[in-house]
Amino acid sequence: MKKFVVLLLSAFVAAPVFAQSEAAQRLQSATEVMRQIMQTPDKGIPQDLLSKAACVIVIPNMKKGGFIVAAKYGRGFFSCRKTSGVGWSAPGGVRAEGGSFGFLIGGAETDVVMLVMNREGANKLLKSQFTLGGDASVAAGPVGRDSSAMTDAMMHAQILTYSRQRGVFAGLSLSGSTLREDNEANKALYGSDINNKTIVMGHVKAPAAAQGFLNVLNKYSSRK
Repeated sequence: MKKFVVLLLSAFVAAPVFAQSEAAQRLQSATEVMRQIMQTPDKGIPQDLLSKAACVIVIPNMKKGGFIVAAKYGRGFFSCRKTSGVGWSAPGGVRAEGGSFGFLIGGAETDVVMLVMNREGANKLLKSQFTLGGDASVAAGPVGRDSSAMTDAMMHAQILTYSRQRGVFAGLSLSGSTLREDNEANKALYGSDINNKTIVMGHVKAPAAAQGFLNVLNKYSSRK
């Protein structure tokens, strides 16, 4: 009995540490996704669009699976520009969920990047939950060195979306998917229950695990 109690207490102690480690690893994966994409300017996100973006969302290894009805789900992080316009906020956790109809056999993992292009879109992102294409307009973003290939729909979209699967990077429509706060990830990173609005707008200090993510955004965003 005593041994059982010790094991049970050990599990309770280890659980928060495991959650923190898992969130930090996911944030590191998001950092690598963003770095690798921006290191290939001919096939990546146009530099001028990143410079204009109000927020950036990265969901590494977003999963989808099923047959005929494909369910999408993933966990990642986002950061928004500070109100001063210089630098990026501490990152908040986000979950992407939703379904799309299509003939998909088996499962696949896709890295997803979203650019929130204006403050109105950023305000939608700071809600506890919203739907892409419903609460916020969304379009597949252009790929290449500049945004000259943008269509009228892209130009007026609040959020531009991209995907990378098996090394191929392209625009992706995620219309119908839902984004909501990842409270578990936030608690793991910051050590307390804290929502995304407080993290992004409340001058919260970024944890050490987030420095790489913010360094990549600062490096490839030319806004001063």
